[in-house]
Amino acid sequence: MNKKITLENEEYEIVQNYKDGFQYKELLEKWTDYFYDYDYIVGDYAYDKLRLKGFCEKQNQKFNSINSKELIKDYIQNDCAYECKYFVLKKISK
Repeated sequence: MNKKITLENEEYEIVQNYKDGFQYKELLEKWTDYFYDYDYIVGDYAYDKLRLKGFCEKQNQKFNSINSKELIKDYIQNDCAYECKYFVLKKISK
């Protein structure tokens, strides 16, 4: 079973935590209301700094071809530093 966390009254499940990339305190420092509408949040580290990117399911109103959840693996492979630590959060529907 994956760990669950709460951010701004929304519950998320940590579905991937590569190289122990998930650090709650650092996530809170970067978290803004910009990410509320996304179904998935990817956090990765570049030059020891956390970067966040949101992705959506097809039924999400914010969905478009560049933020499809199907692109998470491509994003990690192509846009993140090689072998960097990262995590993937999935919003849990209420």
